[in-house]
Amino acid sequence: MSATTQRGSAAVPARPRAADTARRRTRGRNERSLGASFALHATLMAASVIAVFPVLWILFISLGPSTAWQQPNEVLHHLGLDNYRFVLLHSHFPRWFLNSVIVAAATTVLGVLVSASAGYAVSRMRFPGHRPLMWTFLITQMFPMAVLIVPLYNLLVQLNLLDTYLGLVLVYCTISVPFCAWMLKGYFDTIPREIDEAGRVDGLTPFGTFWRLIMPLAKPGLAVTAFFSFLTAWGEVAYSNQFMRDPHTTLAVGIRTFAADQRADWGSMTAASVIIAIPAAIVFMLVQKHLVTGLTAGGTKG
Repeated sequence: MSATTQRGSAAVPARPRAADTARRRTRGRNERSLGASFALHATLMAASVIAVFPVLWILFISLGPSTAWQQPNEVLHHLGLDNYRFVLLHSHFPRWFLNSVIVAAATTVLGVLVSASAGYAVSRMRFPGHRPLMWTFLITQMFPMAVLIVPLYNLLVQLNLLDTYLGLVLVYCTISVPFCAWMLKGYFDTIPREIDEAGRVDGLTPFGTFWRLIMPLAKPGLAVTAFFSFLTAWGEVAYSNQFMRDPHTTLAVGIRTFAADQRADWGSMTAASVIIAIPAAIVFMLVQKHLVTGLTAGGTKG
């Protein structure tokens, strides 16, 4: 009886222990080892430091004397807002700032309206040349900025728009409209056409359907294009330096006066740079909730 029991018990395989099961368990597809997780976080931290360091360095230099970029230790002994006080109260910076705000706002409004109209027309309507139109937008983005300066300069001279805000706004629109039109065209493709048909049934004109039904639904895409248009006009330097001859016009042209032939006022330049970054940060905060949706929605067609 005992021999039979022993043979029966020997035939039953022993259950693996929990420790052995955990040791042999294969790692999931989305799971990382401790070393891989540490390396990933270390890389992200290093990339963050590299990205943030220039901004913090400019802010640090702006709080010291004008020679602080050569001797950073002087900043710690002379911390203050003298550079900001000089830029805001004893220079033409407020005038440059206001002019740049006007140009950037006009570029944003005009660029978004033109690109939204073009994107909607190509998305919904079939007219002769609608495909070449979008390819033309794409081709214009391939040319370097330096190549376009001369023909744009000649056009502005012929139209008597050189050294004018309107001419600068139109030039900036040549940069923002092609990209924004492509993006909005892809976003309008994701909006069901049944909405257009319902608008026509209710007696709306094509423009009424576009303005009253489609535009409110396209807020995420419009937010992205508005942000891009604003940054195009706010941070652009090459066109403004070539097409605006008056040094007291925009920030890109006026800030050059802080740099003389022999010596640059780094304190004033860094202080002005910090102030210039504030409007861009404010616009980003206003549209950030729409940025991810607007950037990804145009990539898929629903």
